[in-house]
Amino acid sequence: LFQVVHAHKPHFMALHCQEFGGKNYEASMSHVDKFVKELLSSDAMKDYNRARVYLDENYKSQEHFTALGSFYFLHESLKNIYQFDFKAKKYKKVTGKEIYSDTLESTPMLEKEKFPQDYFPECKWSRKGFIRTRWCITDCAFDLVNIHLFHDASNLIAWETSPSVYSGIRHKALGYVLDRIIDQRFEKVSYFVFGDFNFRLDAKAVVETLCAKATMQTIRAADTNEVVKLIFRESDNDRKVMLQLEKKLFDYFNQDVFRDNNGTALLEFDRELSVFKDRLYELDISFPPSYPYSEDSSQGKQYMNTRCPAWCDRILMSHSAKELILKVSTD
Repeated sequence: LFQVVHAHKPHFMALHCQEFGGKNYEASMSHVDKFVKELLSSDAMKDYNRARVYLDENYKSQEHFTALGSFYFLHESLKNIYQFDFKAKKYKKVTGKEIYSDTLESTPMLEKEKFPQDYFPECKWSRKGFIRTRWCITDCAFDLVNIHLFHDASNLIAWETSPSVYSGIRHKALGYVLDRIIDQRFEKVSYFVFGDFNFRLDAKAVVETLCAKATMQTIRAADTNEVVKLIFRESDNDRKVMLQLEKKLFDYFNQDVFRDNNGTALLEFDRELSVFKDRLYELDISFPPSYPYSEDSSQGKQYMNTRCPAWCDRILMSHSAKELILKVSTD
């Protein structure tokens, strides 16, 4: 992060985190405060004299907890910057550094929502939702939305239909967010939505392409007859195993296909955003799939074989925000 700051020297920086505190947040949330304090006091960030940090650390409230963290850093050279108070419905000048954590529901400088429980697969609470803040820099207003959408619970279920049932749930949740941030309560402004969308490749199509010359073996549970594993073998070449698919296993024999040329050969299977092409814009993807990288730091460039690698982490924007970006880059 500090290398990026040093290289680009941004005047306004937004950092959106999901699953703050990690998967074992009850045990790990205690490390978050240290991380935040080091970030704010570091020498690399000394020229950022104003900051706003919003951390949803209230994991004891299942009804509200999203594990989202939104950081905003303002360079000392940046003048006339204001943040919107959603309760008072007016902008307030940003000064100093402030950290808000635990209960964000009472903070008027943001809107935070967890998706309705009936959005959740099997009606179990999850940590999915969004945080929205609104900013104004020299009369240019825009929303920044930190988002976390639903994951794929089972590779086997994702493989069954095209598009998958999980894709439909993400579509519904993202539509909910977009409708929420342009409703009639506040003036409409340009917006940027970025975070973990959990967008996945079309599983059925990508498997059929990767294993076009393979034969499929189906393995079922003895007691329930439920499909628990699919094995794809090359038709010749000693029937070499190309792919093994289980609920939480996606073991493809050649990971290079996901990394070569940033995995662009697979971008045709990244289809979830097409539903929103009239509402959202995205710059060209020029990075490899962002998930699921190994959690073993000694194998940081390897993907785990739990899921098919995909571009889960994205920066999307309204078409008016796109015009803003293009105008700034040429003006």
